[in-house]
Amino acid sequence: MQTDLRGKHFITLQEWTREEIDTLLDIAYDLKRRKALGEKHHILEDKTFYMLFFEESTRTRNAFETGMTQLGGHAIYLTPKATQIGHGETPKDTVEVLGRFGNGIGIRNCTYKVGNAYMRELAKHAKIPVINMQCDLYHPTQALADIMTIQEKFGKNTRGLNFTISWTYAPKYVRPLSMPQSLILLMSRFGMNVTLAHPPEFHLLPDFVEQAKKNADDNGVQFNVVNDMDEACKDADVIYAKSWGPIAYTGSDTEGAELIDNYPNWVMDSRRMALGHKDAIYMHCMPADRGIEVTEEVMDGPQSVIYDEAENRLHTIKAILAATLK
Repeated sequence: MQTDLRGKHFITLQEWTREEIDTLLDIAYDLKRRKALGEKHHILEDKTFYMLFFEESTRTRNAFETGMTQLGGHAIYLTPKATQIGHGETPKDTVEVLGRFGNGIGIRNCTYKVGNAYMRELAKHAKIPVINMQCDLYHPTQALADIMTIQEKFGKNTRGLNFTISWTYAPKYVRPLSMPQSLILLMSRFGMNVTLAHPPEFHLLPDFVEQAKKNADDNGVQFNVVNDMDEACKDADVIYAKSWGPIAYTGSDTEGAELIDNYPNWVMDSRRMALGHKDAIYMHCMPADRGIEVTEEVMDGPQSVIYDEAENRLHTIKAILAATLK
């Protein structure tokens, strides 16, 4: 098993081998056990991790900051406004300097056609690992927590499970594509049959769909796209229902918001959960719009694993930090 991951960038799981991902999961399970037993695990004592947020966050920021503390290190919260980045400092200058101070840097930047490009520019010049805390294209830390959660519920051999990722109605703002794109890329690599469901205008970026199809072919499983939520939920073992914007269809937030309002019936409810297998689980990366995109009875029901999923953000993020920081 590949164990030497020091200094490796974590921008997308698609660029990590299955063996490397399994290594991270093994570390995450071990760190979760050690935390449960109250064992100190100061693997990163005297190490510093920079967290550069272009947007606000609840689970991601707190998982990284708490995780560094539990690992014996220190996390520093940064924003463009609170640094010279807001005054135009280049990615090269930023990462060259911070790389001489600390041991790793995480970036959260979901601006479409900007976020991932910014991370790639940082990584080009970085001598420390660059970790994607979510961008416009990928959300790898969440996807890693999701596969850990699925393994905990169904066993580590996930081959043959039916995984559905479905769009839902959530009108408050236009959400990025990073979550569904990360899920369709990863779950087929773990032997799951993946169904992607959305209204026609809410398709994902074509390159990502093609990559997901190839991942499925390479792993001998199915990948299907449907425009019917009920069809997608039938016989599912995992129903991951959340919203994203029609970003690949229109570049206009105004038009995007109007398109969302065309599909108010794309809601995750108990009727749709019943279309899946009797032991199916409901997943959501949160925050979820309660009573809008998902009913209270599903979100708080016995099939919901959203809080286990959220907790696993901590354990998997600690694994990433422990494995990669220099």
